[in-house]
Amino acid sequence: MPQTVSPTATLPADNVRITATGVELVLPDGRPAYFNACWLRDNCATSFDRETRERTFDIFHLAQEPHPQSARIAGDMLEIEWAGEAHVSRYPLAWLAGYAQGARRADPADLPRRAWYADHYAGLARFRHADLIADPGAVAQWLRAVIVEGVAIVTDMPDSDAGLTDLVRLMGHVRPTFFGEYFDVTTHIAPTNLAYTAKALELHTDTPAEDMAPGVQFLHCRSNSVSGGDNLFLDGVAVANDLRAQYPDDFRLLAETAVPFYCEHDTYDVRSRQRVIELDDHGEVSGVTISQHMADVFDLPQHQLDAYYPAFCRFGRMLQDDKYVMRFRLGAGECIVFDNHRIVHGRAAYSATSGERYLRGCYADRGEMRSTYRALVGEGRFK
Repeated sequence: MPQTVSPTATLPADNVRITATGVELVLPDGRPAYFNACWLRDNCATSFDRETRERTFDIFHLAQEPHPQSARIAGDMLEIEWAGEAHVSRYPLAWLAGYAQGARRADPADLPRRAWYADHYAGLARFRHADLIADPGAVAQWLRAVIVEGVAIVTDMPDSDAGLTDLVRLMGHVRPTFFGEYFDVTTHIAPTNLAYTAKALELHTDTPAEDMAPGVQFLHCRSNSVSGGDNLFLDGVAVANDLRAQYPDDFRLLAETAVPFYCEHDTYDVRSRQRVIELDDHGEVSGVTISQHMADVFDLPQHQLDAYYPAFCRFGRMLQDDKYVMRFRLGAGECIVFDNHRIVHGRAAYSATSGERYLRGCYADRGEMRSTYRALVGEGRFK
């Protein structure tokens, strides 16, 4: 249980008191606060290596729990001399204030998502490949767009494999799947995936059969002169939020129940269990997992399916609604970059003999994307 902080009036004149387990003080804004002694000792500035930024102090090595011998406010710092140690710690009061209420450390990548609908194509964030290569500030704007809206288009891409690789490396690293590091979306003679045919590709998220499906997908259009083949994209967050508002029981089932997915061929048999609706630590919708061509036989108790299937089908029908589905045609030299845990995508059928259609694709991790964004815009531990 958190320790109750004594009223300001009862603190000593210097507004600091040592207790049995920590230190009470008054912050510069007049708020009383309490800090645990172990936490204070563990987070002394000297506990972190400035070059590696890793913690070098190991509280496990202390023979006894740390206890302040003295504590005082010196200017804008809390200064503590530790009993039994020849060590003094100094903490900026402004830094302590950020942890006084037990709130999570501020995260510049924890941005609210902005849902979008079928009319969003003209408003899609667009960035030139050359600008991203040359300007870290443009990279930060690009990553922010993918975090907030889940999708962005990079234009003026070089007609080369290296152009895609160079783009991914601005975000992180190419993340392999059981298909390999890259995949080529074109018609194959012996296809192992519907994407490698000219058939319509139903709305889906990619590789749900993997325990941790890749987070960010890149599709670089190298040529597109066929008849048909329009891209279909929608924001899973927008649909799931509407389901939550209109059918809360259905939403709860899809957010709490894991169902099986699979991907199987001659040399692989990949399986996982996923929740169709994904929630973040705030309880907000962060994405969806949906793929009818990779959904395994639902092996839930049959009476549970009496409620699950109606919820599942209602959500699936909502995904088809023209209110949500953005239809457009990706052109040669464009690369669409999107959150594979959020953006549901598909493709209309096309005529394979009417021209050439070739997209080269790969993935990166959402965690790496957020990491790069933090490094570009955040203050860091020692900046």
